[in-house]
Amino acid sequence: MTLELVAEGLQFPEGPVAMADGSVLFTEIRGGTVSRVRPGREREVVAELGGGPNGLAIGPDGALYVTNNGGSFDWIDQDGLTIPGPAPSTHEGGAIQRLDLDTGKVRTLYTECDGHRLIGPNDLVFDRQGGFWFTDHGSGSHAERRFGRLYYALPDGSRIVAATPHLLAPNGVGLSPDEKTVYVADTYLGRLWAFDIVEPGVVRPVSAVEPGRVVANLQGVQYLDSLAVEAEGNVCVATLVNGGLTIFDPHTGGTEHLAVPDMLCTNLCFGGPDMRDAWITASGTGRLYKTRWPRPGLRLNYNA
Repeated sequence: MTLELVAEGLQFPEGPVAMADGSVLFTEIRGGTVSRVRPGREREVVAELGGGPNGLAIGPDGALYVTNNGGSFDWIDQDGLTIPGPAPSTHEGGAIQRLDLDTGKVRTLYTECDGHRLIGPNDLVFDRQGGFWFTDHGSGSHAERRFGRLYYALPDGSRIVAATPHLLAPNGVGLSPDEKTVYVADTYLGRLWAFDIVEPGVVRPVSAVEPGRVVANLQGVQYLDSLAVEAEGNVCVATLVNGGLTIFDPHTGGTEHLAVPDMLCTNLCFGGPDMRDAWITASGTGRLYKTRWPRPGLRLNYNA
């Protein structure tokens, strides 16, 4: 895989979104910003949100929706890498936000569900009905872990529901091409979950003790981060420690790994006329790469 360096010196980039004009939006979690890189130009800050903006998605109204973890990491600088550490004692929780790209106005849509505070919202994906699935990664300290969940919400702020029981560390989320399945990458298990969708916001558990189907578990120390889906259904998951992208075949459970020169490769998105341009966030080294993907990515329901 040949990588083109698009930008560097970024403050833990995540959540890339390919735009129609050739630019790429992304978050800088450590910097608390939504940023943009246009072809041939320097990075620019689109909005300063504070906290820890993580995932991004264009909604049905053309606005940008943000999963903000509320600053759920202390940051460690070690061996030339930026590493997210335990949650600081000041962390109270995160939020779902809406950013108007024309005016810069930010609105907080959700901070809780059924009276329970959102802990560390992480990633999101919109369905054809105009609602969105999102993961709450939870948070961890040196002594304990607060588990996360998969949620579903509407972009007008009127409805939010918990779709699964608590999960260890849900991270990336994506939909199958037919939108019958929602995939969730569980970071510390190295596991890709598949949840069968009954209706928006409702998934079918496998059993009383199995919240969903297991596509595959990675061997050894390999953590999973955010993901994107190919047009034919493969699920591409950014992989930590064994830095790169792991491609899961949801039908066979088989995997393929493509290396990226950063042990904290966190996300990717697809774009371009043929959906074979891929932008990859190499967060530990603060870089954004571009490459040509071997197969087309799945076009998202809403774009701008």
